[in-house]
Amino acid sequence: MALSLYDITAPSFRQTLEAVSGLLDKAQAHCGARSIPEADFIEARLAEDMFPFSYQVKSTVVHSIGALQSLSRGVFSPDLTPPPNSFAALKEQVTGARMALDALSPAEVDAYEGRDMAFQFKEFKLPFTAENFLMSFSLPNFYFHAATAYDIMRHKGVAIGKRDFMGPMRIKV
Repeated sequence: MALSLYDITAPSFRQTLEAVSGLLDKAQAHCGARSIPEADFIEARLAEDMFPFSYQVKSTVVHSIGALQSLSRGVFSPDLTPPPNSFAALKEQVTGARMALDALSPAEVDAYEGRDMAFQFKEFKLPFTAENFLMSFSLPNFYFHAATAYDIMRHKGVAIGKRDFMGPMRIKV
């Protein structure tokens, strides 16, 4: 079975974004049950020199639907806007990304196969093909930020496990 560009990206993005949405619910419930100010959790980090929880969640959106949408421009640049500062706003971003993924057709994504794509930040530029950009840049970044958000939650004491990270698997029915 041959896999298309759509097959290797959109379903996995959707699966993990659904998991991230569930993680946000659990983080919010954890804060509520323990009277932890939401801002304390939103700004949580594993190390002082890393981005906070909110940035990690925002980056799952940026490296999923943001990456796929950038294919039409042929350039992906970092999103420098501040991340949302509430669970509700983070959840809204993740939900919006899931809805945008649902609206993409396989043909729409597959049409970019072989096209030139670049990562660009200021004067720095990395050339890719669309598929190499997605497979060697966006997918690793996407999973890095999803795992880091999960890790921050574990570090903050939220009762979550591997199944929470995996999200709804695409099992044979």
